[in-house]
Amino acid sequence: MTPQDPDYEIRTHESFGRQAVMHTLGAALSIQEPGAVSIRFPFAPRYTQQNGYVHAGIVATILDSACGYAAYTLMPPDADVLTVEFKVNLLRPAKGDVFTAKATVVKAGRTISVVEAALYSPEYGEQKPVATMTATIMTMGPSSQG
Repeated sequence: MTPQDPDYEIRTHESFGRQAVMHTLGAALSIQEPGAVSIRFPFAPRYTQQNGYVHAGIVATILDSACGYAAYTLMPPDADVLTVEFKVNLLRPAKGDVFTAKATVVKAGRTISVVEAALYSPEYGEQKPVATMTATIMTMGPSSQG
């Protein structure tokens, strides 16, 4: 996929740096290529539910950000993104020391993009995701923000 902004990597990292929730989770963004990113975050007891697994809300938050930033890498320089819909499948308990969400744009449209993501833990390896997400991401131009 071809980014519309030659400085997409700088712009994407700057935007991610403004995500307070990602700072709270200790998350780090890596850009694999235009339309594909990963976000890693460490396990912490404060992210767990009653059985000691990472809470589904945290799992969805990481996957949502990964989907949004995968789409963001393909946006024009003056655009932003907003999730308008997502579906999460929680496939196994979210346990492990560190988690990695990998997201890839399936279809990049002018106003709507479809992105798929999966969350992995070393506990299960790369063949068995903890959770998956399909998200619909809207492109927001300067006039639609605010």
